[in-house]
Amino acid sequence: MRPGPSLFNRIAVGLGLLFLYAPIVLLVVYSFNASKLVTVWGGFSTRWYQALLHDDQMLAAAWTTLRVGLASATVATVLGTLAAFALVRHPRFAGRTLFTGMIYAPLVLPEVILGLSLLLLFVSLGLPRGLWTVTIGHATLTLCYAAVVIQARLSSFDISLEEAAQDLGCTPTQAFLQVTLPNIAPAVAAAWMLAFTLSLDDLVVASFTSGPGATTLPMRIYSQVRLGVNPEINAVSTLLIGMVACGVIAAYVGQRRSTQRR
Repeated sequence: MRPGPSLFNRIAVGLGLLFLYAPIVLLVVYSFNASKLVTVWGGFSTRWYQALLHDDQMLAAAWTTLRVGLASATVATVLGTLAAFALVRHPRFAGRTLFTGMIYAPLVLPEVILGLSLLLLFVSLGLPRGLWTVTIGHATLTLCYAAVVIQARLSSFDISLEEAAQDLGCTPTQAFLQVTLPNIAPAVAAAWMLAFTLSLDDLVVASFTSGPGATTLPMRIYSQVRLGVNPEINAVSTLLIGMVACGVIAAYVGQRRSTQRR
């Protein structure tokens, strides 16, 4: 029988969790504060959630962020899957080193460099900045993360299953869609969720690539915080935390049910 964790380990874990989650808990609690001062408790109230429903600019920014996140995450996941497949199944092809470097470059490049380079590209092409330029920027940023997640799953996938499907008459495309893709679906879903979360969180790239009518929620929150912290921002942040938590729980439950079926 293994001994349990020592008192020191328990205290260290407790302090670490407190450091990580205490600010989030305070933010959620003060989103129900009746006072306009975020540091002074004035009683329980949902007034800031009600005010949020009448804030047209904040709602428009949230809708823009949602559309950009859905579109960019989908594009990044599709391209990341294709890139991961090329890297795993074709270890030798002309330009592999350059291709690999271009895929992984956003992982190590500062976001300000990526945002500035995209801005210069859009200006040189004469493209008006707006919703689609932000979507392209976020897809460029998150594609590498999706490729890394899916590549790790493809590397451990038994290729003999795909070869058996081709022996039974499937074309390579059919074998990939009917055999490989269903088996790596959890990794694809995880890559999509990661890309979507990164898109929701991004401020730097969106600041460089956005234009009139394409203000994202992080940009809106940042502009309001510069003028002073409003409890309405706490309400928005609480709703984002709840949405992300629901997504994580749903993904965990879905993965657990899939494992039980197998």
